[in-house]
Amino acid sequence: MEEERTYTAFEGQTLIASGPIEAMLPIAKARFDENESVLFLVFEDQSGRQVDFDLRGALTEVVARALPPRSRSGPGRPKLGVVSREVSLLPRHWAWLEEQPNGASAALRRLVDQARKREPGEQRARLATEAAGRIMSAVAGNLPGYEEATRALYAANRAGFEDLVLHWPHDIRDYIRRGAEDAFRYKDGSREVSPDCLNGV
Repeated sequence: MEEERTYTAFEGQTLIASGPIEAMLPIAKARFDENESVLFLVFEDQSGRQVDFDLRGALTEVVARALPPRSRSGPGRPKLGVVSREVSLLPRHWAWLEEQPNGASAALRRLVDQARKREPGEQRARLATEAAGRIMSAVAGNLPGYEEATRALYAANRAGFEDLVLHWPHDIRDYIRRGAEDAFRYKDGSREVSPDCLNGV
């Protein structure tokens, strides 16, 4: 079962709303209606990516634009959320996939699911580290100790990270701490998360 996507909205250094789209958007929309010039930073919590929502119009319209379209019910094979994208493989890879039961797409899905189950902790640590790094870049890039805190995050140095973010504005500090928790919990002292992406932070 896929994890529910949640979102967090900041106005400046203040966290104003957090939760699923249906819970977060009404609060952000009410604040927007009070002052249309207000600037929000909204993050998808799981990925740390910034997202933009069009807050103009009625709340029902705002939520309808933000939510994915509902799956059509009726006769025929359900889509099950399948997304078509291009995959580039060498001829030997295609040949192997075409020999697998139920075709190439089913074989690729099985391989991905097996990889996800094999090392869920390592994968979760990597994704959490990248998400926290994106959030830090957006909301804490000008704060004292930012570069050192980012290096501590990617090095899985929890104690150093905690010391460096201790005096940051509390909403920013607490949100980043929550985002980084999985990175530290599942990292188990290894150094497999590469700090190379610091170049893009």
